[in-house]
Amino acid sequence: MNSRVERKTVDLSPFPDLVVIYLGMRVNALTGVKTLFGFGPQIKNSVDQKPDGLLLHENFIMSLIPLHLGMRQYWRDFDALEAWARSTPHREWWRDFLRSSRGTGFWHEAYFMRGGMEAVYDDVPVRLGFGQFAPMKPARGPMFSARTRAKLAGEPRPAVVQEAELYGTESGR
Repeated sequence: MNSRVERKTVDLSPFPDLVVIYLGMRVNALTGVKTLFGFGPQIKNSVDQKPDGLLLHENFIMSLIPLHLGMRQYWRDFDALEAWARSTPHREWWRDFLRSSRGTGFWHEAYFMRGGMEAVYDDVPVRLGFGQFAPMKPARGPMFSARTRAKLAGEPRPAVVQEAELYGTESGR
C-alpha cells in the first residue's frame, strides 16, 4: 500500500510575541518527592484559573529515576508570563522555593518568537538543557532576571525575592 505522509504546519502569525517555556522539577533527595507531589494540585488549580496570556499548558515526565517532572507552556507574550510569575500563587511558590528547595531542583528554559532564549537552573545538581553545552554562570546582576537574561526591552517587574535578600549582600554579588 502506497500512501503519502500528510504534512501539516501552523500559522503562528497571530502570535508575534509567543513565548514557549519549559519548566522542570527534579527530586534531589527523598524529601523532594513530597515537595514535588505537593505542587501538582496547586499547579493544576492555577492552570484551571486560565491566567491571562496562557495559551496552553502540558505536563510530561522527564525521568522516573531520579524523579523529574516537566511542563511546557505557551504564553501570548512575555509581559503576560512575567505578570503571572509575579502574582499569587506563583509569587508565594517562588519565594518559598528560594528560601528552601526542600529536596528538589527547579529549572526553566524560555524561547521567544521574536528571537532569544534564556534559562535558569536552581539547585539542579546536573547539567540539563542549555547547561549541557553552554557555559554556566551565576544568576546574579544582569543574569538575575529572565527579562534581562533574554535582553528584552523594558524594566523587569520587582523580583519575588530581591537579589541582595537572596544572597545576603548589598550588591547581590
